[in-house]
Amino acid sequence: MSTKPKYTNLRDWLERLAATDRLAVCREGVDLKFDIAAISKRLDGNRATVFPKAGGHDMSVVSGIVSTRAWMAEILGVEEEELLEHFQHAADHPTPCKEIGNAPVQEVVHRDVDIASLLPVPIHNEHDGGQYISAGLLISRDSQSGVQNVSINRCQLQGGNRLGVLILPRHTWTLYDRAEARGEPLQVAIVIGADPMSLLASQAIVPLGADELEIAGSLQGRAMPVAKCLSNDVRVPAEAEIVLEGRVLPEVREEEGPFGEFPQYYGTPAKRHVIEIDAITHRPKPLFHTIVGGALEHLVLGQIPRESTLLAHLKRTFPNVVDVHLPRGGTCRYSMVVKLDQKQAGEAKNVILGSFAGHNDIKQVVIVDTDVNIYDPVEVEWAVVTRTQADRDYVVISGALGSKLDPSTEDGVTAKLGIDATRPLTATGLDFKRIHVPGEDTIDPADYIDEGAIAKFRQSLKVEA
Repeated sequence: MSTKPKYTNLRDWLERLAATDRLAVCREGVDLKFDIAAISKRLDGNRATVFPKAGGHDMSVVSGIVSTRAWMAEILGVEEEELLEHFQHAADHPTPCKEIGNAPVQEVVHRDVDIASLLPVPIHNEHDGGQYISAGLLISRDSQSGVQNVSINRCQLQGGNRLGVLILPRHTWTLYDRAEARGEPLQVAIVIGADPMSLLASQAIVPLGADELEIAGSLQGRAMPVAKCLSNDVRVPAEAEIVLEGRVLPEVREEEGPFGEFPQYYGTPAKRHVIEIDAITHRPKPLFHTIVGGALEHLVLGQIPRESTLLAHLKRTFPNVVDVHLPRGGTCRYSMVVKLDQKQAGEAKNVILGSFAGHNDIKQVVIVDTDVNIYDPVEVEWAVVTRTQADRDYVVISGALGSKLDPSTEDGVTAKLGIDATRPLTATGLDFKRIHVPGEDTIDPADYIDEGAIAKFRQSLKVEA
């Protein structure tokens, strides 16, 4: 049963985790280099982690706050099976934000900015190029139209008030190109310690011009309170923990990387965009949220919005599509399983092509029948090996655009594979009929097992021997 979301800021959700034994608090002063990431990964999916006074800073670092689909459903106040429909409804019905003054995130202001001395920024993986802000919402704003975009971009400390940032060719890239063409910097803010629903909304696949903060407002069931930055025109969540206000510089590129990314590989170093930070604002005693690259929190945040968007995309053309899943083995980005109630021969092949059109990152698609549990990789593999012939049911598309973070591609150009693992519509009788024991799904073994009889049985074994 759906209920109204209760956890509209980070602190409320951490309190809930603490009250339900899903929050670990470490000793003070845990090292920013590797130790925070190592501990977070060991607890990944079981407990979120708080690191008081991390690295000797006054601030605490938090990690692993949305590491499972069940936690995300709890935050949104829905059942797990309602997640995709609920998210898509919010994306289709955004709620305009409400601008306020006296924002909690602006209670403390720093105009003289040295990021490393002000913020406890960790180093995660062994070969990372340095300290990285990995859970910041990068909110960019077009100076002419006022259009905002929200994304999560890795930001590497370059010293002083400068950050190197990876901007892929999506909406932030488009807004930057427009600003650079005018000879202007792109106004941005990096929001750290946002509420979980804003983190999720930032990953929505929506047209340029849609403000993901308005989607977050719909998820929260209210007009999200936002505040105008002190040094630029970007609007940011007023109840966040920390905001870095700045500009992406025009015509400037500096070395950034490597960084451990969601495919479980390092993103290679290259000359990339540069942000200069003009001010940092925060709450008193703020919490610094970090996401360990490739850990469950990283994967789940990208998984749910993509599944929701891809399901809606496919259903518009193929109403017989029942469900979709981006499994963890495909980094919750690159491979997709589609459940199809196929009615016409060849329909599965069309769904394969439609899936690739849904998002560039999709590299492999498997189409299965409604009797297959798409959340169980064993069931999906079973369908592939028992219902396909490679020369008949595999579709390969060469030279397509994929993810630039996939190390097997050539600058993002990849081959894509579709597998039709559905039964032939011509199958009759026991052809492709799954075996089934009557009662196996409903019988309760506890009604039949006599726990007290085991000693008697063991004794009978000795007697017979």
